Amino acid sequence: MIKYPIGIQSFSQIIEDGYIYADKTALVYDLVTTGKVYFLSRPRRFGKSLLVSTLDCYFHAWKELFKGLAMEALEKDWYEYPVFKLDFNGDRFAQPGILEAKIEGHVANWENIYGKNPAELTIGDRFTGVLRRAAEQYGRKSVVLIDEYDKPILDALDTPQEEENREILKAFYSTFKSADDYTRFVLLTGVTKFSQVSVFSGFNQPDDISTNAHYETLCGITQEELEHYFAEPIALMAKKYKYTIEEMKLRLKQQYDGYHFSDELTDVYNPFSLINAFRNNRIDDYWFRTGTPTYLQILLQHNHEDINELTGKYYEPQMFIDYKADVEKPLPMIYQSGYLTIKNYDIRRNRFLLDFPNDEVRNGFLSMIASGYLKNRNENVSTWIGDAITLLEDGETGIFRDSLTAFLADIPYDTHPSLKSEDATEKHFQYTFYLILRLLGGSGCTLLTEKTQAVGRVDAVLEFKDYVYIFEFKLDGSASDALRQIEEKHYATPYLNDPRKVFCIGVDFSSETMTIKEWEEVLVFN
Repeated sequence: MIKYPIGIQSFSQIIEDGYIYADKTALVYDLVTTGKVYFLSRPRRFGKSLLVSTLDCYFHAWKELFKGLAMEALEKDWYEYPVFKLDFNGDRFAQPGILEAKIEGHVANWENIYGKNPAELTIGDRFTGVLRRAAEQYGRKSVVLIDEYDKPILDALDTPQEEENREILKAFYSTFKSADDYTRFVLLTGVTKFSQVSVFSGFNQPDDISTNAHYETLCGITQEELEHYFAEPIALMAKKYKYTIEEMKLRLKQQYDGYHFSDELTDVYNPFSLINAFRNNRIDDYWFRTGTPTYLQILLQHNHEDINELTGKYYEPQMFIDYKADVEKPLPMIYQSGYLTIKNYDIRRNRFLLDFPNDEVRNGFLSMIASGYLKNRNENVSTWIGDAITLLEDGETGIFRDSLTAFLADIPYDTHPSLKSEDATEKHFQYTFYLILRLLGGSGCTLLTEKTQAVGRVDAVLEFKDYVYIFEFKLDGSASDALRQIEEKHYATPYLNDPRKVFCIGVDFSSETMTIKEWEEVLVFN
């Protein structure tokens, strides 16, 4: 029986209690022997805390924990170092005094162990003194491990407390410059990247390995690790879903894979979702259901309409890799939080294609946005989407039309006071149907929005196993005009030899009733 470390971030507990562990210790050895001060950004629940715990055990020279792992053969000396570990998980830092108390408590405990100098007054000077005295007592330099270094800022984002927390951390992190002679190794982990963040002024800039191809798989599960460590649960899940092994692997890849953290584009699975899926023998949205971070919700409140513009586009690195907490520019935060990832790299132009990593994130993210934007009075958005997908899978276009008309009619558009001008109304409809179509383009369906054809751009194409739907939308026009455009532009031609049934559908929406006014369709190939 495989034991899955659900909610366990302690390396020693995983090893001692026999939980499954994908061996990352060869990369850990590279990390500790080739550099000194590092920073790593990864999304939440991606294994950062387990990495910190592994390093904690290594620098404490707990050799027995690494038996049978790559580290056992690589490390020959096993020296013990004084380790200072600070974890900002588990606390909320939106209120005054909490951050100071957290840091003060740790420094005071360390002073009880290594001594205190009354002449050291600031928290930074006191920590520097602790590191120096620890190095002198051990005869080896100190190790500092800080997990979720940025959480005190993110918890207070867009509040007066944010700047105060920033200044407190700035004073604390500046320690690492003055204590350089006393430190052997420093690692800071977090979600957001440190570029442009003033808390690091005065700090020797760490080696940012967040987009380093060599360490791309330091957290998360690779395809090779999936097949090596999880062959048995894959087989059990395939039996349950009546898939072949290869079909099951493909389903897991679509649901949980797709993260890339460098231009090498090595596939990385979300480890939290993966082990939960195997533990429960069920495909589900585990990572997304743990909740959307408050800081991201704050940013998204300002940027509903921008989501359509953010996905599926190429960006220069500075546009999304560097951290900047700006409600008007949410892209860096959305990327670093794991809701978008690198999907391709244009080496000639040094630009990266960003999009949703997998089905879990895409469907969960869009459902979250839709539930706030499409506030239907009588129906849950996710429930309606599920029913709509079933109708389209079965070719029930008439019932789908009626269902969509009713769904739109039950949205209280007076909750969107910005819909005053004609341009705003048109933009609102574009965004509304972008959300609906993206949600429909989930499992078992491919969505192509504004697909480029030889003679123009069709508004949307939904491809199912047995059906293809080609949509053209109009606002205060006519459905026949929309359908005529599909015909005149030959949008259906690419499907001439497709064995599926192909529907061309013209839809006209009314800005007065805020729902479907006319709908015309034709079955062109069958």
